[in-house]
Amino acid sequence: MRVLIVDDEPLARSALRRLLAGHPEVEIAGEADGLADARQAVETLRPDLIFLDIELDGGAGDGFDLLEGLPRPPVVIFVTAFAQYAVDAFAVDAADYLLKPVDPARLAVALARAARQLALAALPPGPGVIELRTPKRTVLTAPADIVALCAEGDFTRVFVTAEPALLILRSLGQFEAFLPAPPFVRLGRSVMINRDRLRGIEAPSRAAGRLTLEGLAEPLSISRAAATRLREMLAGK
Repeated sequence: MRVLIVDDEPLARSALRRLLAGHPEVEIAGEADGLADARQAVETLRPDLIFLDIELDGGAGDGFDLLEGLPRPPVVIFVTAFAQYAVDAFAVDAADYLLKPVDPARLAVALARAARQLALAALPPGPGVIELRTPKRTVLTAPADIVALCAEGDFTRVFVTAEPALLILRSLGQFEAFLPAPPFVRLGRSVMINRDRLRGIEAPSRAAGRLTLEGLAEPLSISRAAATRLREMLAGK
């Protein structure tokens, strides 16, 4: 990934450079300390990813103004000392939002999300990419990265690798209509899983089951009927 760092603080740029040095997949293409320099750098360097501060000195505007002036902005990770801009950041489909001082583990997660956005952007439009839209942000994902889906009234909670669970205003039945089967299987009224992600089943007697799924930190609880349905499917019935 070719990276541009935009920050008006030299020490912040230096600290981020040191952290990025531990990621061989990253090439730092350049730096900018204000909007004018950043616009020129984007045009000439054509970075894949911008690490973008929000409040920039000079009074010419902020990081959001930079994105508004670009016809096709690169993938963006905001890096700022202020937490109050997070909602606005995800509204412009930022890959992530990091607070200063940047935590190395959070940086690794942010880079993984940016890499996935870049990979999805390179795919041709069509069934290979699914758009998951929440009130705050839009996530593009490949079907294979969807681990499980759980109905919550008129909404569906979608579990995607490297993302927090997303609450989507779309019914589970609507997802069932276009997700490929297999590997997606519906286990009852409220649960659908990606069978390729299934790693284990725990089914206590006379109770609900729990599924271990690759990509989920915690086991997924399912109803007794759903556990029965899954056992029948795995047995080939």
